[in-house]
Amino acid sequence: MQEKSVITRTVTAAGGVYAPGHLGELTRIVDFDLVDAVLEETGTREKRLRLLPSRVVVYFVLALALFESCSYRDTWGKLVAGLRGLPLVRPCTSSLSRARRRVGSGPLKLLFETLAGPVALPRQAGAFYRALRTVAVDGTHLHAPDDEQITWRYAKRAGGTLEFGYPLLRLVVLVECGTRALLAAAFGPESEGERAYAQRMLTAVNSSMLLLADAGFDAVVFLHAIRERGAQFLIRSSSSRIPTPVGHLGDGSYLARLGYGVLPALIRVRVIEAEITVTLSDGTVRTEQWRLLTSLLDPDRYPAAELVRIYHERWQAETTYFSIKATLLDGRVLRSHSLDGIDQEVYALLTAYQALVRAAADTVFTRPGLDMDRISFTVLLTTAGDLVTTATGILPDPGPADLAGQLGTAVLHALLPAWRKSRVKARTRKNPTSKYGPNAGQHPQNAQTYTVHAEITFFENGLASRSRR
Repeated sequence: MQEKSVITRTVTAAGGVYAPGHLGELTRIVDFDLVDAVLEETGTREKRLRLLPSRVVVYFVLALALFESCSYRDTWGKLVAGLRGLPLVRPCTSSLSRARRRVGSGPLKLLFETLAGPVALPRQAGAFYRALRTVAVDGTHLHAPDDEQITWRYAKRAGGTLEFGYPLLRLVVLVECGTRALLAAAFGPESEGERAYAQRMLTAVNSSMLLLADAGFDAVVFLHAIRERGAQFLIRSSSSRIPTPVGHLGDGSYLARLGYGVLPALIRVRVIEAEITVTLSDGTVRTEQWRLLTSLLDPDRYPAAELVRIYHERWQAETTYFSIKATLLDGRVLRSHSLDGIDQEVYALLTAYQALVRAAADTVFTRPGLDMDRISFTVLLTTAGDLVTTATGILPDPGPADLAGQLGTAVLHALLPAWRKSRVKARTRKNPTSKYGPNAGQHPQNAQTYTVHAEITFFENGLASRSRR
């Protein structure tokens, strides 16, 4: 007879009908007391004890975000898979759906707002530029179900005679660049522009931050609001802006004033104009013109060449969206068919994402000098899901706290390379209903490595318009 191995383990979970309410090891971040507090504050705690208490429903909605490809019943099955032997209910899909409606979006919104915020420690690698925490703002779209209860608020794109595609929800987030943690988020119909949503999130910035953003955010009212919060900015300028130099500086940048006829007092900015030369590995050379506006006026303390390099960090917002849309959401349409359900689902996605980032930050804390860029979000999500299914680490073990836990141990064993070659590829229109035009024939079609050279200059004839890709 072959040898056998017998493994026994003790699972510690909440008691009674509360037992299915957990997120595995992520429960240490989204803990019972926190969920109970947001339910109490939003007035959504049950008046009588049910088979599906409100706390359990909140964890179920968060689990839906972790298991996007799973149905309601399958997700519930993952929550209870590691709790065999307990007398647990097996609710039907309609019961779970009604429970979601009963709880609503309020607790998930407050839960996200409680967990949102920077996670990088002072002087953490990649998170600061000269003692300023680098943060970025940008927007994207999520697809909502094509349902009459949805489309009156989240419209489809429309041509001259036809509507097409799925209803679109605009999502704008404020991201800590070094860790990709969410500081704030706002979302709603596409009809409202990104800058309007970003304006609502400025309460999350302060004097310790340097805000990075693309050209759509260069309106003087927005720049003024950033400075009112005490934060600094480094934002790309559109070609329609024509700043008049009031003083040239030694590093090739110049000073200007913005806000004529718009603001009661003009904003002093420093303008950095640079010609960017990109040399691909196949020898192809192309050039771009950049104009950056910044509130960092001292060229000695903040050299223009450094700011051109730091501006590229705003792409961490795009990586954040990839993690949310392609990894968490798996490129799918949102599953909810009511407006409040959409709100609840989006806040659950953001909360699950932030919980994963906080778990990664705890892991990095145990390994001083480790850059968060080396943490694989895919490994993080997969491992977190496994720990939900096995009901592992719901409550911390007695004794000294283990910040990394099994989740951290898994990601530390699968670190990404310390240095990765920069690669570039022609932007691909993956969505046939995209607002961008076809890009067939753009170079390069396959990813190539490249080198970049930035020359600080002064565009005497103004900034050339960027092509709409």
